[in-house]
Order: sequence, then structure tokens, then C-alpha cells
Amino acid sequence: MATHDIAVIGASAGGVEALIRLAGDLQQDLPMAVFTVVHYPEETPSVLPRLLSRAGPLGAKSPRDGELIELGRIYVAAPGSHLQVEEERIILRRGPKENHRRPAIDPLFRTAALAYGPRVVGVVLSGADGDGTAGLQAVKQCGGVAVVQDPDEALFARMPENALEYVEVDYCLPLDEIAALLGRLAGEATGKEGVEQGGYPMPEDMEFEQKISELDPAIMNGDERLGVVSSFTCPDCSGPLYEIREGELSRYRCCVGHAYGSAEDVLENNRDKLEDTLYFALNKLQENATIARRLAARAHKGGQEMAAARFEERERESRQHAETLRRVLLGSPHPEEQTSTPSDLASGRITSTRCSA
Repeated sequence: MATHDIAVIGASAGGVEALIRLAGDLQQDLPMAVFTVVHYPEETPSVLPRLLSRAGPLGAKSPRDGELIELGRIYVAAPGSHLQVEEERIILRRGPKENHRRPAIDPLFRTAALAYGPRVVGVVLSGADGDGTAGLQAVKQCGGVAVVQDPDEALFARMPENALEYVEVDYCLPLDEIAALLGRLAGEATGKEGVEQGGYPMPEDMEFEQKISELDPAIMNGDERLGVVSSFTCPDCSGPLYEIREGELSRYRCCVGHAYGSAEDVLENNRDKLEDTLYFALNKLQENATIARRLAARAHKGGQEMAAARFEERERESRQHAETLRRVLLGSPHPEEQTSTPSDLASGRITSTRCSA
């Protein structure tokens, strides 16, 4: 008899606090393997396994690639790798970022759904972005149970609200009730026939998408694409984004695997990339102005007044463009709001500026 013995839990902002509370309420003999992803910067070591081990009766760890799955243990995604599951074992992959994250929630949920079907319980907790919605949808498509923290009590409501909007959720509960639900589901049969590994029919599109995320050469070199080409480009690699529609949910993935849970996520990531680009442009304009000033001084010294005038004009243009960019980056588009001058910018003496909201 197959039971719900795989739990996958995703969280972002506010998620550490939520997971610590949840771990403290789990039963000691829980016949379930619990996998968790919380968004962490890739360069930051995670102390979450230690915190979860202290908080409750189950030991928590960041697993090794290829490690066999054990019931009664919490597995925590380490920064810099996607935590994924296959039949009986854990897989760690660098892979393309999804929702601009690595680790991301969706790859864990998707691979668990593909490997274990209705035996999976997917849980989305507090978070400030849309990661986890597509993964929870995958859990439902493969017959699993979808659980969402009540947004009214989540520290950051967007992640659970997004899941509730697009996924037919089975349970929306306060955090304090989720551990008890996991204990109850772990002792119940799935109620579905043929749910041993490999015995439940999986959506072909989901398997195809997983191969894309693994950079499968056969997929990369082929002509088949998932979804239809959109008018958007990937914020990470500038390739075309393909729109994947699942009911009311539209999400996006490029041909080298970067994924975004919604058009809003594409917009947010474009904003970050645009800011980087503007700072790059500001730096180059300042550099051009400095070079032009030095060339003008050299031309004056050599008696080449026409050349000096040309370089001085190049310097003025670069300073003007740099000042425009500086106002944009500081959020004050109107010149009258500025207390700094182009010469201040060039010399590094930037004075205080009143920024508009």
C-alpha cells in the first residue's frame, strides 16, 4: 500500500522562521522524507540544517549528490545547487536558474512529482515571489496533495497567494496545523492505484521540461520547444522565452532552461538587469569623459587647438549623458531636484539628492 511518504516544502522571505516552527511540530517517528528549499544567496553558507535539527525531533542535513533517501529525515537544499529527487535517491544539479534562483523550489517539486506521483505532498510557505506555483501545479498534475500556508498569517503573502490563485489547492492552513496534517497524510494510503515508482502516468510535457532543465543534448540540439515563442527575451541569457500555459497560469522558459513563473517575474528580473546595464553605461560615460579631458589637455599642450576643442566637446557630451543616467539611477528624473553637478560626478564629490518615490 503506497502512502504519502515524500513531502516537499518551499519558502522564501519569512521562510526560515516558518520552517523552524514547522520542524518543531513534526512527530518524532514521521514515516516521511521531508525536502525543503529556502532561497539563499549562492555564496552564503546555509545554517538551516543546524537550526531545524535543534528545533524539532527530526535530524536535518544538506545531502550529498546520489545519497539514498531515508524516511524520518529533513533534507535541506544547499545554496548553489538545485535539490532534486529521483527514484530512491537525491540529485544535486547546478543547472540553469529558475525564477532567478538556485536552489529554486520548482525543480524540487517537479522532480518529486515525476518520481513519486501521488505519494508527494507539496507545501508552499511564506515568500515574496512566485516560485513554487508551477511546482505545486506539477504535484497536483501527478496526483499529489497541494498544501499552502494561510497568506493572512504568512510574513510574506505573495508566494502562498500566487499558489492559491493558480493551483487547485487541497489545504490552506495556518502554519501550526501543517505539521499535524503531514503526520496524518503520512499514515494514509494515497487512494490511487499503480502509484509505485514508475507506475503512474506522468505528463509528457513535464518530462520534456525536466530534460530542458538538465540541458539534455538531445533536446538542446532538436527543434522541439515547450510552449509557444513569446515577445519576451530571457533576462539571464537574452534568448527567446517560450510561454507555457497551464489553465490561467502563464509561465516562461528559454531554450537553455532559465525559467520564470510569470510575466511579473520576467519584469522584475528585467528591472534588475536594466539597473546593472545603466550602471555599466554610467561607468563607461565617466571613463569616456576622463579620457577626453586628458586628450584635450594633451592637445592644448601640443598647440592643437581644434583637436582640443573636439575632445572638450566629447567630454561635455559624456558628462551630460552621465548626469542624466545618474538622475535615473537615483530616482530623481527632474533636474531641479538635483544638488549635484556633472563636475561633482566626475570628481566623485556626489552631494545629497532628494529622491522622488
